[in-house]
Amino acid sequence: MKLTYETKGPITGLFHLSGSLIGETDGMPLAEAFNEQLENGYLHFILDLSELKHVNSSGLGVFITLLTKARKKDGDVVIVNPSANIRSLLIMTKLNAIFHIFDSVEEAMA
Repeated sequence: MKLTYETKGPITGLFHLSGSLIGETDGMPLAEAFNEQLENGYLHFILDLSELKHVNSSGLGVFITLLTKARKKDGDVVIVNPSANIRSLLIMTKLNAIFHIFDSVEEAMA
């Protein structure tokens, strides 16, 4: 998996994910970058999944871990642009009930 990060506000950051998130080793760079930004004072995060092709239960576990860490500091993690397959997986696992899902970064920022 490839990831990039950009600042979207004083306490908001955007992670853009591409490729596949199908194992713990794929999720490690994301978890490390997330922890670093959390320590730097960022509390709200957007996960842009528009170029993420595949995710499995390990990948979903990474998302849940990030959400838990952010919420413990009164922050949040939202998901934008999931593919139809990933959106379906979020619905099947009922994770759509705990993650806010948006169609665009602009919508998530509003």
